[in-house]
Amino acid sequence: MADTAIFDVDGTLVDTNYQHALAWYRAFRRQDITLPIWRLHRAIGMGGDKLVAAVAGDDVEKAHGDALRDAWETEFEKMIDEVEPFAGARELLTEVKDRGFRLVLASSGKAKHVEYFLDLIDGKSVADAWTTSEDAEQSKPAPDLVQVAMEKVSGAHGVMIGDSTWDAIAAGNTGIPAVAVRTGGFSVQELKDAGALSVHDSLVDLRKHLDDTPLGRVD
Repeated sequence: MADTAIFDVDGTLVDTNYQHALAWYRAFRRQDITLPIWRLHRAIGMGGDKLVAAVAGDDVEKAHGDALRDAWETEFEKMIDEVEPFAGARELLTEVKDRGFRLVLASSGKAKHVEYFLDLIDGKSVADAWTTSEDAEQSKPAPDLVQVAMEKVSGAHGVMIGDSTWDAIAAGNTGIPAVAVRTGGFSVQELKDAGALSVHDSLVDLRKHLDDTPLGRVD
């Protein structure tokens, strides 16, 4: 049984994945590199420290990695005002907290972006802790961020709630179960193959079925 609920933020609680994909597309175009947006979307959920090499290769990372990450930040911030919370985000967090779980909002995003997203869902008033890129040496699918989230609240047994295969893999690499929502655009089978115990169409759907997940009751 779990005592700690670790919620991914980007793409799970707030609707950012397609803005991220478009920002990366524009960043690569600045270096005269054109990648299919669908391929970029498939990598969203990885941190920028891993994404460049994953979609464009090690040579591009060596030659342009830092410039691409800087350009991504600039392009993403042009769209950040378009970001909205997913329906039911705040209600789900409140119910999970009311059930007795320690609640961590886990993001490998830049601190200023995380602050903006937490304000959208009033996350600080309900969460016990939250993370940013400053808290982990490596981003997902490495286990660093999940481990830090557990450490921040002295959790013994966690469960990860995310929207991407990378969330489920990071949870597995940490040795904790994962629950997935389809808000990241991944299929049910892909998320299950990555290790998710259950997959839900939305946060509202997840809340209706909490009793069928490790979030049913606290340890």
